[in-house]
Amino acid sequence: MEKRTDINEQVPGSLQEHHTPLAATDKGRWERLWPVIACGAGLFSDGYLNGVIGSVNTMLKIIYGKAYSNSPAQSNVSSITFAGTVVGMLIFGYTSDHYSRKWSLFFSTIIILVFAALGAGSYGAGGSVGGLLAALTAYRFFLGIGIGGEYPAGSVGCAESTGELRSGTRNRWFILFTNVQIDLGFVVAAIVPMIVVLITTESHLRAAWRICLGLGVIPPLSLLWLRIKLKEPEAFRRETMAKTKTPWLLVVKYYWWRLTIVSLIWFIYDFSAYSFGIYSSTIIANLLGSSTALWKSFGWNVLINFFYMPGCLAGSVVSDWYGPRATLAYGVLAQGIVGFIMAGCYSLLAIPKNVGGFVVVYGIFLALGELGPGNNIGLIASKTCATAVRGQYYGIAAAVGKIGAFVGSKTLIYLMDNPDPLKAGQNPFFVSSTLCIFAAALALFLLPRIGQDTIEEEDLKFRAYLAANGYDISKLGVRGDSQEHILAQDAKIMTA
Repeated sequence: MEKRTDINEQVPGSLQEHHTPLAATDKGRWERLWPVIACGAGLFSDGYLNGVIGSVNTMLKIIYGKAYSNSPAQSNVSSITFAGTVVGMLIFGYTSDHYSRKWSLFFSTIIILVFAALGAGSYGAGGSVGGLLAALTAYRFFLGIGIGGEYPAGSVGCAESTGELRSGTRNRWFILFTNVQIDLGFVVAAIVPMIVVLITTESHLRAAWRICLGLGVIPPLSLLWLRIKLKEPEAFRRETMAKTKTPWLLVVKYYWWRLTIVSLIWFIYDFSAYSFGIYSSTIIANLLGSSTALWKSFGWNVLINFFYMPGCLAGSVVSDWYGPRATLAYGVLAQGIVGFIMAGCYSLLAIPKNVGGFVVVYGIFLALGELGPGNNIGLIASKTCATAVRGQYYGIAAAVGKIGAFVGSKTLIYLMDNPDPLKAGQNPFFVSSTLCIFAAALALFLLPRIGQDTIEEEDLKFRAYLAANGYDISKLGVRGDSQEHILAQDAKIMTA
């Protein structure tokens, strides 16, 4: 079980005297919880809009044949969003630290709305197929920028808001409104194409793929009002460097090694999670053969994606019990073992009559990935860095992860494009499983312990580090007199 530690055991006495825990702020339960929901739930859009493109890719291949499958668009339409996401993570990582968590999140939501709609309406001049695919690729890139903003602004704000919740439940609330939202998006992204194709029939796939993309406008639209009403997290108000100069050299010296490890683990997770998620419908279609109705292959894809949910839901509780580091390490280790089993038994599983067995084992492989790194890598990234630079730290780690997703999607196409069907199926699982074992070792031996109060502990230790190196910590906070403001707030709470 996770060991609980007192903040006072880990920080200098001079910084303890006037520190009030975030959970002691004078707020009701709903007032504490709804910012967690508002900040994190937008990641549903990431799951849906990235997940649905796999089925859209399959439809476009049927509609346009070799004009699509022999063009760069086949891989670009699926993977270009990751490139945009990297840009968005870096841009909004900076703005969320130096300007505002709230408004960075709001503007990223607007970008998602606009380019999700434009993607659904993609059109080439004069009806040109090449122009249509070029437009769709461009819109998907800009869509990625908006999705990228959800991570350093939304997830970071979500993590900071959980600090005001009851100790012992903070990890699960963060996971429920971040990774569970992404996975739910993947599940819905698998269900929607199946239903749409059943309704429109395969004779109207040109309408079906546009409907599937157009429905991606609904989730961010539903969050706009909540995000307008959102306030900056209390941790951000206390610790931000938005009104002062960031001591970059001190920050780099303090965090470079930890950031490297977190980024590498995230790269490995996204390498397999997003690439397998995007191409799962293609994998199933290849197994079933071209004579199988498209809605049936989409139906098997729904079952595969459903396995994300028990993994992430169970993992949200386990993370509070055993801590993010142990849950991540043992989850990804188990995933690697199952992946090696799948690769070794692929010749038995990957035949049409055994497709059910393949889907179940494949689903367990994906579920373990969500229980481990899927649930916990964002949690670890948000809790292993001080609030003042958390958006940029998180944004860099998440960007490296999305680079892994981009590389993984390209690699998976290469590995599946093998004249030997057995190797085409085995190789992705061999590569992914080897990386899983490596990620487990990194987490077990190189990540710090992460507890319920790590965000506050990290802020206090970072303040002590800055003060010891001559930095004026009185300039931290939402106003120049932040220290006096904090003391006044503390006095108010203590009096109440």
